Amino acid sequence: MDPISALEHSVHDEKILILDFGSQVTQLIARRIRESGVYCEIWPYSSSAEKIRLFAPKGIVLSGGPASVLEKNAPSIPKEVFALNVPILGICYGEQALCHQLGGQVEPSEHREFGRAHVDIVEDSSLCRGDWSKGKREQVWMSHGDRVVKLPPGFRAVGTSENAPFAMIADEGRRIYGVQFHPEVVHTPHGAALLKNFTHRIVGCQGLWTMAGFRDLEIERIRQQVGKKKVICALSGGVDSAVAAVLIHQAIGDQLTCIFVDHGMLRQGEVDEVVKTFTGRFNIPLIKKDASELFLRELSGITDPEQKRKIIGRLFIEVFDSEAQKLGGADFLAQGTLYPDVIESVSVTGGPSVTIKSHHNVGGLPEKMNMQLVEPLRDLFKDEVRALGRELTLPETIVGRHPFPGPGLAIRILSNVTQEKLDLLRRIDAIYLEEIRNAKLYHAIWQAFAVLLPVRTVGVMGDGRTYDYACALRAVTSVDGMTADVYPFDMGFLTRVSGRIVNEVKGINRVTYDITSKPPGTIEWE
Repeated sequence: MDPISALEHSVHDEKILILDFGSQVTQLIARRIRESGVYCEIWPYSSSAEKIRLFAPKGIVLSGGPASVLEKNAPSIPKEVFALNVPILGICYGEQALCHQLGGQVEPSEHREFGRAHVDIVEDSSLCRGDWSKGKREQVWMSHGDRVVKLPPGFRAVGTSENAPFAMIADEGRRIYGVQFHPEVVHTPHGAALLKNFTHRIVGCQGLWTMAGFRDLEIERIRQQVGKKKVICALSGGVDSAVAAVLIHQAIGDQLTCIFVDHGMLRQGEVDEVVKTFTGRFNIPLIKKDASELFLRELSGITDPEQKRKIIGRLFIEVFDSEAQKLGGADFLAQGTLYPDVIESVSVTGGPSVTIKSHHNVGGLPEKMNMQLVEPLRDLFKDEVRALGRELTLPETIVGRHPFPGPGLAIRILSNVTQEKLDLLRRIDAIYLEEIRNAKLYHAIWQAFAVLLPVRTVGVMGDGRTYDYACALRAVTSVDGMTADVYPFDMGFLTRVSGRIVNEVKGINRVTYDITSKPPGTIEWE
């Protein structure tokens, strides 16, 4: 057995297939399953029977979705799913589709359930162990308008809720199960344990999926793909490109050259940190190009954030390509594409999007670059990338860094971008993050950032009147990157940080704190 086949056997031998029916939280199913050490992939429900058969999953999960099984042309479960004779778990729409297609009955509910509910476990089942044992009551997150009113032959109810008599169902003989709620979201506190009951107890997975195993496999894959040819990688200052670069360097050494385009929109000290880490700690060949004046000139007068993104994305590629040509070109371009980018580039009907949702190629990859892509992180979620970074011994200041958009501070200035505003925002942001670290709150917060508001306000400081900018501070917590809650700073912290900003940053005389939150599946960080 060749090295890659041996490594794939150890890492991917246990595979779960998640068929996506369009739920806004389908990605969370994969995250929960992978957290238990089981490899899984998300595919559109319309994937071909042959593709599903060749993937050879050990178990299949059917996601939720916005449709009703009662609608004409509603999404249906491929027949191949049942022909494989592997365990199946249907979630929300997935449960309703199972019942609808196997001889049960689904009807519109007079009492729809959206939000928190409670499920009583009324029967024993292979799915119901531990926190989900018979006799227990579990908090869950419901989101459905239809409900199952008659079970298909062979099924029995093992859990009920006030408005869903078949909230959990099981056919032990065929190893087919369904739940009306969403175990993948944090609002179902013991949902991960339920999914683990399915993957480990029912499917029989042991949990072979580890970052150490992935690292070894991906290093072999990179070596096989690249051979003796050259690779260039665009460093952005973020976690994804940093981890991709170090992983590729471990695989092929100095065949890799990194190009760091400084667009002038990064946070305080980040440019120096990137250069020091990659040239000093890892000894990776690095070209740093200061293009901040070009970016600032092209952004002059632009206020729309999407225009800013497109301009920065286009310029990033142009500057990067120019520097690459000075090297004499390369055969491969490395990108920090993540699994959510891949998932989001394919709709549930299987149609490709125009571009992958990543700042690396938001303006489109020019054909003249004439390179193949190396994307070693395309199977990973963000939290897995961080775990891989730690396996690669990247410093925590990079691996644990809060998410930061590719356009950087430009879209945190809610008006036209100038050097004065960038300098103001950079100092505000540095004070804010310093106080968060001093309070030992940095790792308790998913993301914190400052925004320079497009208004000036009249104020009095000392014996004089001021007419200066206002800024807003935001901080949210999240365990999955999909849902978020406001971080509850105490008034002492807010008073201290706002006092420092007003006193230390000339040009700011008012600080506000954003307390808005985002419900599941609708989070937008910027």
